[in-house]
Amino acid sequence: MTRKLSITLLAVAALAVGVFLLNGQSRAVDPVGIAFAQDANSAADIDTSMIEDMTLGDPGADVTVIEYASFTCPHCANFHEGPFKQLKADFIDTGKINFVYREVYFDRIGLWAAIVARCGEGAEKRFFGIADMMYQQQSTWARQENPADIVESLRKIGKTAGLSDTELDQCFSDGDTAQAMYARWQQQSEADGITSTPSFIINGERHANMTYEEMKKLIDDALGEG
Repeated sequence: MTRKLSITLLAVAALAVGVFLLNGQSRAVDPVGIAFAQDANSAADIDTSMIEDMTLGDPGADVTVIEYASFTCPHCANFHEGPFKQLKADFIDTGKINFVYREVYFDRIGLWAAIVARCGEGAEKRFFGIADMMYQQQSTWARQENPADIVESLRKIGKTAGLSDTELDQCFSDGDTAQAMYARWQQQSEADGITSTPSFIINGERHANMTYEEMKKLIDDALGEG
């Protein structure tokens, strides 16, 4: 997937929705659009220190693999349904690498999904479980035409992971955090030159989507095991 929305365009996209589901009720609210209403603010001006990277593996490992992915990207879903499981078994669970997942927001739906994945206390413990469910069910929730139906589907995934309606309401209404999440993505993607998903940074070098065999060789080489 190769796209990029400016803050202004994302604001328009979010504001155009108009109706979201809070605690099972359709209400006219603006959970993310308000985060981008101030056109004068650039991503560099926004404090993103509260938005932490989601990681797996050994944070002290000599090799770091960063994945840039969108919850609405079919190629990302394919990666997580196949190669990622092999990567996890071979390198993450064995502590050979530090794996970092960074969300990409090419569309408003991807931001909504990330809001759910990061919602509530202890989000770092639930994040990858929620991400797995989102990718497994992507062809269903992400292809719905009604935005309210999409949000309701995302809420159901969050509740399956243990989130309450109150927590989800708070997260969908938190414009400051949504703004920081979007700004964080802009800062990181610009620094790493990310224009498509999935993209990977392996020990500082950017790579496009690839087969698991190609990725494994790059990691083996970085580990000195090639």
